[in-house]
Amino acid sequence: MNTVQILQTEVLSDNWYTLRKVTFDYPMKDGSWQRQSRECYDRGNGAVILLYNSEKNTIILTRQFRMPTYVNGNADGMLIEACAGLLDADSPEDCIRRETEEETGYRITQPERVFELYMSPGSVTEILYFFIAEYQEVHKINEGGGVTEEEDIQVLELPFPQALQMIEAGEIKDAKTVLLLQHLQLKKRMTA
Repeated sequence: MNTVQILQTEVLSDNWYTLRKVTFDYPMKDGSWQRQSRECYDRGNGAVILLYNSEKNTIILTRQFRMPTYVNGNADGMLIEACAGLLDADSPEDCIRRETEEETGYRITQPERVFELYMSPGSVTEILYFFIAEYQEVHKINEGGGVTEEEDIQVLELPFPQALQMIEAGEIKDAKTVLLLQHLQLKKRMTA
């Protein structure tokens, strides 16, 4: 079987993360080869979690400023989303435990991995590992909000039906968050 042949990889930027231009020969289904170039943005892999409380029928989300949304028409740049972060050198499970504690203030021990997805495979290399976890008030160990001075994260506890309505109203536009909210609804873990 013919495989892709990478001819050249050029670093275009490594300012924040790494943007590479890859030139390659690609085998077409008719047997011919076609030379193509694509830009690939490598920001590392990440993990995301949706905390839920089935007894109270609530979920925990965060709200923070996201520059890319601001430059693309989000008037204040604020985005409501599930807790997430980059793996760095951690496993997905260790990463999401750390991020949950830092961003939301809740300490979880048994995150449940539900799936892993490429979020924007046309240009970004990232695989995102999706988790859910039940939370209780006894799991809250601090106020959350992030650990660095650059992080200014607001923690939101919302009724699950309200979160679903916020998707329909266009108040929640983050894909990873919508996927996890719909996962909870489909698996009947929460009441809509």
